[in-house]
Amino acid sequence: MDVIINIAEAKAHLSDLIQRACQGEEIIIAKNNQPLVQLVAHQPKSQIKFGLLENDTATQDLLNIMDIDVADDFYNNDIFPETK
Repeated sequence: MDVIINIAEAKAHLSDLIQRACQGEEIIIAKNNQPLVQLVAHQPKSQIKFGLLENDTATQDLLNIMDIDVADDFYNNDIFPETK
């Protein structure tokens, strides 16, 4: 159930409104009965980090080997003769 509350009343009951929003209730703060903002509980950002393996030497070695193999196939062993 949406709760629409004017700014003055929201100021007076902010702690209660925060608690209700944290429990999942939809709180909308209005000015002159026109909705302005919605009070919602904070959702932490994802913990996924891109480049997570960038300093992993085993992964880098594998990528380097793959790059050499691809280059060997593409250039017919002309660029990397030491890989023969």
